[in-house]
Amino acid sequence: MPPRRLESDLSVAIRAAHAAGELALRHFHAKSEWWDKSPGNPVGVADLECDSYLKDRLLGARPEDGWLSEETADTADRLSRHRLWVVDPIDGTRDFIRGRTGWAVSVALVENGEVTIAALFAPARQQLFAAIKGRGAQCNGKRLHVSDLTTIEGIRLPIDAVNLTASFWPEPWPGTATEKPNSLALRMAKVASNEADAWMEGRTIAEWDVAASALILTEAGGTVTDRTGQPLTFNKPDPVFHGIAAATPALHAVVRDRLDYALKSLAAVRRGTTPTA
Repeated sequence: MPPRRLESDLSVAIRAAHAAGELALRHFHAKSEWWDKSPGNPVGVADLECDSYLKDRLLGARPEDGWLSEETADTADRLSRHRLWVVDPIDGTRDFIRGRTGWAVSVALVENGEVTIAALFAPARQQLFAAIKGRGAQCNGKRLHVSDLTTIEGIRLPIDAVNLTASFWPEPWPGTATEKPNSLALRMAKVASNEADAWMEGRTIAEWDVAASALILTEAGGTVTDRTGQPLTFNKPDPVFHGIAAATPALHAVVRDRLDYALKSLAAVRRGTTPTA
């Protein structure tokens, strides 16, 4: 893709994410209507307004592109598109509802299965992350780079502190728990910005949860795969990943192995059997 087109696409993404974030702020700390679209999965007026705005703004600028968003009914049409906007209007809705700052507007452009443009705006934190494939990642104009930690001694993880010593790990993590925003994208962005060294998630994760942050992390020098170690590919018929491991390059293998062990341990507990490595 020519550099000028990529820069133009990034400008479109940043402007849309920023404006949607400002729109969301009007509902932040205000009494808005919320409901569960499925048990434990809240959505509200703010999500829907931001989703509608982003779709109008992004497809208005790039009408030939496809669309995938958490708050828009999915259609098979996107599968035939070479370019696709993958959007989470408010990632971290629970923090948004609770008046906490750990939420963000996530916008990514996927081309032929790869993320090429990312904009992640956390307006309550005044943080704007952006990345172009092959051109690096920034936050508020400052170049990002992951930490140079090479062993898990002293590792920083955006998890609940009690989980550092949970029984499902092969052994306790020899490090510290950092802040854990509800937004999965912001947790991965913390690794990109050297506020954490790794992040992992064993649950099924939608493409819109991590599309933007995956590019931001890799462009900051990090590594992200699914739980089996396979690279993330996007615009799949079933747009989900079954587990994510993200870390500095030196730590990724051990982080992925520990995640795999934990998931097998938890599965064994559910079956009432002994976990295997």
